[in-house]
Amino acid sequence: MATATAKKTKIKFQPMDDRVLVEPCKADEVTSGGIILPDAAREKPQRGKVVATGPGRLLDSGNRGEMSVSLGDEVFYGKYAGTEVDLDGADQYVVIRENDILAIVD
Repeated sequence: MATATAKKTKIKFQPMDDRVLVEPCKADEVTSGGIILPDAAREKPQRGKVVATGPGRLLDSGNRGEMSVSLGDEVFYGKYAGTEVDLDGADQYVVIRENDILAIVD
């Protein structure tokens, strides 16, 4: 079972089927020109680190499809993809489907 590890506590979280738990990168607080952005003006992050994966999509044959991402991968995903969840009250995570992942960053 894959587990998501929070800063202070260890949380057990197992995504279902082809879903992935991603810890988003922090949003930029300052623009390249030095302007400080308020919370409302910050862009929603589209990049994050995979912290848990499901077993894979259930195929028509009854077998599980293999996941193309693994723990620790840094990924880009759609801007409005997935569902935001609070697992320990402080950290924000996103649960997304594997097909909503646009790219793996090397």
